[in-house]
Amino acid sequence: MEITYERFESADAEELVGFLSGDAWPFHVSDVVDQAQARQWIGEGRYDGQDSRAFWITVAGERTGLVRLMDLCDDTPLFDLRIRSERRGRGLGGQALTWLTRYVFTEFPQIQRIEGTTRRDNVAMRRTFQRCGYVKEAHYRDAWPAADGNVRDAVGYAILRRDWLSGSTTVPDWNDERILGSGGV
Repeated sequence: MEITYERFESADAEELVGFLSGDAWPFHVSDVVDQAQARQWIGEGRYDGQDSRAFWITVAGERTGLVRLMDLCDDTPLFDLRIRSERRGRGLGGQALTWLTRYVFTEFPQIQRIEGTTRRDNVAMRRTFQRCGYVKEAHYRDAWPAADGNVRDAVGYAILRRDWLSGSTTVPDWNDERILGSGGV
């Protein structure tokens, strides 16, 4: 399966509107995106600007997904990954995450880490993070509003440039509160 990544260009705007509004995105804040919202996001520069870039994920000539990089001017960029529903569960997410990690660390030598956040119940994405060398760094309770009106927990993952270069992972010290002592409040 040949996968390529093509940078989004303004000429692709209507195709992107169709992509975003033509599928359901169950693990995004808005699981359904209407065309007006998609056009607004494009107009705001969310997909191509000084601080953001987007890339089509193309499989055998078909645009099947999108990677959007955000906060590229910061020390720690974030990303959004969307795969068409009929293509999910086939390993494209992991391949895209591997590609975007290499892309960011190669194109932006000042960047030392990349972050991603997903809902706690998005098990497929959480496994993808782990397989690609990302480490869980945060658990945000009741932080992700869902389309059904409930609020879900969110989890944050990141990869460090040094870990990417070495092929290792540096796990946070989750028990570091012992340094606070027993002084209490």
